[in-house]
Amino acid sequence: MTALLRLIGTGGVIAYRALFNWTTPAMFVGTLLVGPLFQLFFFAYLGRQLGVADDRFYIVGNAVLAASVACVFGGTMAVSNERRFGTLGHVLLSPRSRTAIFLGRALPYALNGLLIAVSTLTVSSLLLGLRIPVSALPGLLLMLAAAALACGFFGLTLGAIGLRFRDVWLVSNVAVALLLLLTGVNVPAAGLPAGMRAVGGVLPITHAAEGARRLVAGDGFGAAAPALAAELAVGLGYAILAAALLKLFETESRRKATLETV
Repeated sequence: MTALLRLIGTGGVIAYRALFNWTTPAMFVGTLLVGPLFQLFFFAYLGRQLGVADDRFYIVGNAVLAASVACVFGGTMAVSNERRFGTLGHVLLSPRSRTAIFLGRALPYALNGLLIAVSTLTVSSLLLGLRIPVSALPGLLLMLAAAALACGFFGLTLGAIGLRFRDVWLVSNVAVALLLLLTGVNVPAAGLPAGMRAVGGVLPITHAAEGARRLVAGDGFGAAAPALAAELAVGLGYAILAAALLKLFETESRRKATLETV
C-alpha cells in the first residue's frame, strides 16, 4: 500500500512538473488565475444587462468552471504529452500498474484546479460584493474539490482518446466548450432543451455548480449533498472510463504499432 501511494503521489507530482506546459509563473498567473476572472466579469455584466440572472449565479458558476481549464487540459497532457515527447513507451514498459500511474496523475491537476477555483471565487466575491455564509465554506470547498477531481478524470479520458486519435487538442477544446455551454454555469439549465440538459448531466461541474449555488444561498449542506454525490459519481465514472480506454488503446496501439505516432 505504501508503494502504491508513493507511486500515485510522487509519480503524479513528477508528471505534473514534466508534462504541464506552463513555462513561467507569470504565464501561470495570467492564464490560469487572471484569465478566469475576466471571463467571469464578462458573463456577470452581460447577465446584468440582459437580466438573465444575478451576480451570484455567475460568480459561483464561473468559479466552478475555472477549475476545468487546468484539470481538463492538464489531464489530457498527462497522457498525450507522453506520446508527444516520445516517453510513452517507457511508461508502458513499467512493471507497475499503468492504471495507478495515470489515474494518480489527476490528483495534482485537481489540486491545481481547486486553487484556481478558490482564487476566482474569493477575488470575484470581493470585487462584486458577494457575501458567502461562513457556515457554507467547508461544504463549498468540498464541492469545488469534487468538481476539480471530476474534471481531472474527464481530462484523462480525453488524453486516453489521444492514444488513438492524433488531434487530441481538437477534442479537448470542443469538450471545454461543452462545459461552458451545457453545464449551467453561464446559461440556466432550465432554459436549455431537454437533450442538452441530459448531456450536461453527465459532464463534470454540472452538479457541483448546482450544489455550490445552494450553499452560497444559505440552504445548508443537506440541500447540497445530493449534488455533491452526483458530482462524485460523475468523477468516478470518468475514472473508470479513462482506465478502460487507456487499457484498450494501449493494446490496440501495440497491435498496430502506432504507439509513438504523433
